[in-house]
Amino acid sequence: MTPDEAAWDVLVIGAGPAGLLAAGRAAMLGARVLLLEKMEKSARKLRITGKGRANITNMRALEDCLKEIRPEPRFLRQAFQGFFNRDLIELLAAQGVATKVERGDRVFPASDLAWDVADALVAWARAQGVEILHHARVEGLIVQDGAFAGVEVARKAPAPHQAQHQAPPQRIRARCGILATGGRSYPATGSTGDGYRFAEATGHRVEPLRPSLVRLETRPVLEKAQGLTLRNVQLTLWIDGRKRAGEFGEVEFTARGLAGAAVLRLSRAVVEALAAGLEVALTLDLKPALDPAKLEARLLRDLEAHGGGPCGPLLRSLLPAPLVEVFCEALGLRPGSPAAQLQGAKRKALLALLKALRFEVTGHGGWEEAIVTAGGVSLKDIDPRTMASRKVGNLYFAGEVVDLDANTGGYNLQIAFSTGWLAGESAARQAASQVPPGLPRP
Repeated sequence: MTPDEAAWDVLVIGAGPAGLLAAGRAAMLGARVLLLEKMEKSARKLRITGKGRANITNMRALEDCLKEIRPEPRFLRQAFQGFFNRDLIELLAAQGVATKVERGDRVFPASDLAWDVADALVAWARAQGVEILHHARVEGLIVQDGAFAGVEVARKAPAPHQAQHQAPPQRIRARCGILATGGRSYPATGSTGDGYRFAEATGHRVEPLRPSLVRLETRPVLEKAQGLTLRNVQLTLWIDGRKRAGEFGEVEFTARGLAGAAVLRLSRAVVEALAAGLEVALTLDLKPALDPAKLEARLLRDLEAHGGGPCGPLLRSLLPAPLVEVFCEALGLRPGSPAAQLQGAKRKALLALLKALRFEVTGHGGWEEAIVTAGGVSLKDIDPRTMASRKVGNLYFAGEVVDLDANTGGYNLQIAFSTGWLAGESAARQAASQVPPGLPRP
């Protein structure tokens, strides 16, 4: 083999969900595939996702799933049509991993173990003929005559009872390459943003990166309610005093602010607004099933029935126990104060708190806890029909490195699986054709 002849048909960088699907699909089509992973184990982030349970996809119809994706859901139509939720479930079932559907059409492994999914995908890729190389940190892409030609890799070889030794960098050549390096969230799992550096170095645009699906820091912090999770409440987002969005679901009080599914779903817009220097607030409706008039009527009935007693038990009939003292303080009362004091202005204030408990948003969690990355390689530089680069021939993208992200519910992993499958299929066919592609104009 001459130095200029490709040793591999397809080289995949990153052994996460997107990389494993890309490598396995390319190998299924007959390509010789090498999968490079800088960590000691494949799919490390997948193994801890969803608190270790792995919400792998969602069973909603394709069009409904697209509504949960930003910034351009139509980009994914080709990828979703080629490999979607039922395809993933069938692939896992063939590997012995049963799945179950829970509230909101979310799909989890029946075992509730993300490790089962990760191990199954690794075994599946290897069964297709993929060779996986761990401790292989890619330093850069090799581009020749406007096309991908290989990578430069630094190998780490663990040595017993001493620090790891790093071998001299080596070049690995391939006909096609797939960049599936993940985003910047959970950097301890290996997602440190390498792919963005590789993309920019080869002429691709990278949209600004922001943590997404992340907890929010607020003022006030309800310390007495820390750890409390409210269900079936309505959370409303206000930006510069204007109502921008709302979410119904779970809200958790934390040591620094708010978390929970409803908070996570609003966090992308919050992070963007804070970055722009805008004023951001959230209001929490604790009684969304009751309009203000009905809630006031209920409160008046309760006051009539229990007005002779303390306000603590009356408030407890309306609120979880950890919030009773919080509300008493806000109203200038004590739990033992007479309930009869909840009249006039104080009753109106209580109603306002129940329907619109206000929080000023002062910040958000960082990359170490964000579930996904918003931003990434510009969609303008990628062909949605193949996931091929519009800047560099024989180069493809898949997964979180691309400027696509979604709400909670399994959509983000489905993006990774679907784009990985399409990229692997496209790269394998390109490698088999042995005809250098013409570069489309950006």
